[in-house]
Amino acid sequence: MANSEEIFDVVDEQDQVIGQERRSEVHRLGLRHRATHALIFNHLGEVFLQQRSLTKDMWPGVWDSSASGHLDHGESYDRCVIRELGEELGLSIQTAPPVWFRLPANPETGMEFCHVYRLIHEGPFQLQVSEVRGGAWFQPDALNAWIAARPEAFASAFRLLWSIARNSAPPIA
Repeated sequence: MANSEEIFDVVDEQDQVIGQERRSEVHRLGLRHRATHALIFNHLGEVFLQQRSLTKDMWPGVWDSSASGHLDHGESYDRCVIRELGEELGLSIQTAPPVWFRLPANPETGMEFCHVYRLIHEGPFQLQVSEVRGGAWFQPDALNAWIAARPEAFASAFRLLWSIARNSAPPIA
């Protein structure tokens, strides 16, 4: 295994760190770990989704949150969302947007505790080709219909968080 493989914090049922492990082992063994998801909306109420790179080890080529990623060892949720927005979409922000809601680790999230953030931005974005195959803006009603018709076109964690997001009021900034 390459020495440059990411190291994740492994957490217990309460999202408390109990150890560290390589990314490949965390996924292979189904260990609980941490991730962030950001949903970006524009002034029209559309949500920006990314299509995951075909080289991703989990959910290659499917549609997912605007930006998402695992927390590195010792990294906070807020620091991770700032980093992922920069890496995947080219957004440079200094302060994390408000947490909209949290998801517990479960099979649909890939055993990830997820903090879901919401922000308003009009784009354009500079997509990182090694992470993101493409991206587009979607009207929520059209997205709901697409998910109902073709759920396999979306990452399972996204399907779960969108089912909550579409029925939740935005966070108060």
